[in-house]
Amino acid sequence: MTVQFRGVIPPVVTPFRDDLTVDTDSLRRHVDRLIDAGVDGLFALGSSAEAAFLTRDNRRAVVSTIVDQAAGRVPVTAGVIDMTTPLVADAVESGVQGLVATAPFYVRTHRTEIAEHFRRIHDMAPDLPLLAYNIPECVHVVLDAPLLIELATEGVLAGVKDSGGVDAATRLIVDARDAAGLTDFQVLTGSETTVDLAYLAGVDGVVPGLGNVDPWSYVDLARLCTQGRWAEAAALQTRITQLFGIATAGDPARMGGSSAGLGGFKAALAHLGVFTSGRMAPPHQPLDDAELATIARIIDDAGLTA
Repeated sequence: MTVQFRGVIPPVVTPFRDDLTVDTDSLRRHVDRLIDAGVDGLFALGSSAEAAFLTRDNRRAVVSTIVDQAAGRVPVTAGVIDMTTPLVADAVESGVQGLVATAPFYVRTHRTEIAEHFRRIHDMAPDLPLLAYNIPECVHVVLDAPLLIELATEGVLAGVKDSGGVDAATRLIVDARDAAGLTDFQVLTGSETTVDLAYLAGVDGVVPGLGNVDPWSYVDLARLCTQGRWAEAAALQTRITQLFGIATAGDPARMGGSSAGLGGFKAALAHLGVFTSGRMAPPHQPLDDAELATIARIIDDAGLTA
């Protein structure tokens, strides 16, 4: 039976040793922590995993460690994010239960070429659900509802992770999915701070980077939303949004959003003792002592534990 990815599916961050190899001991602790919190799946090799900066060996180490530690307790989907399809075979060999891909990037592509990209990935692993990853900020292409529904109707796509940052566009995808009668097509939001709104619009789940730090709140939030307890969900979403301050503690005058966001997540996990180090892959810029102190205070004030 084909796995369906719905509910809370954190995009697992990658802990590094000082030599920038994967800290598999920390990663195994982290996987157990997420599963114990009640998440519904794990997303390996996404943006939060710094997949764009990983060597092929590191990619293999990340996904094989996550699959092995999950041990079938929750399904694992892996990013095969590249301009063509060389990463698909490695992911399939690792034993994942799903794949995630963006549109091709760097080159200027046409809708026809984007569709062929997804078809080629599906042809390489026809038994695994393939989710499209809409993240125009990074690939400069918007995966719109008509294209997604066309590929879903063909049986190429099983869902979409929408990180486009436009709630109205997410709603359009949900409406188009429902109008087409595609009951098995999952729509997941990547917007960590508007999850309650996305659920109200009809999404099937959330892929929250902040869920690495506080998976319990996202699990509770998804439960409240599916039960229609919207006032309680809104109150919890507000508390989650306050915690998101760890992702903006980095000074934008000397680092980009990736350094600040991932640095905040990793610093929090190091502060909690889940990760040995908050190191990021270069050229990410490290957080300074004042920024780390701010993150530690936010984590402590939230009452989070390992």
